[in-house]
Amino acid sequence: MFGIPGKAAVTLTASAAKQIARLMARDGSQGLRIGVKKGGCAGMEYTMDYVSEVNPLDEMVEQDGARVLIAPMAQMFLIGTEIDYEVSLLESGFKFRNPNVIDSCGCGESVKFEEAPARL
Repeated sequence: MFGIPGKAAVTLTASAAKQIARLMARDGSQGLRIGVKKGGCAGMEYTMDYVSEVNPLDEMVEQDGARVLIAPMAQMFLIGTEIDYEVSLLESGFKFRNPNVIDSCGCGESVKFEEAPARL
């Protein structure tokens, strides 16, 4: 919908692709749908949900056995995002490196996107 022809809307690191493929196999899902919703101290939060049925309006990215579906309303916010999966001594989880983010909260759970200019 908002993608650049011939280029994936989001990219996955090898670690993220491996974890997503593992989650898909464990839960028998068709992939993970990512999106954004209002919330958090910076204004927007990322969402991730298992997909049992693919929505034809979702943008689909497949890599190394992993399938990510981008919800239609989130596509314009996620273009160019790199998704990683990091494991540290204290935590593990998906990290979004999104060039469209202009601010984020201190804990990194919510983000702010540049507002679209008002239409005349």
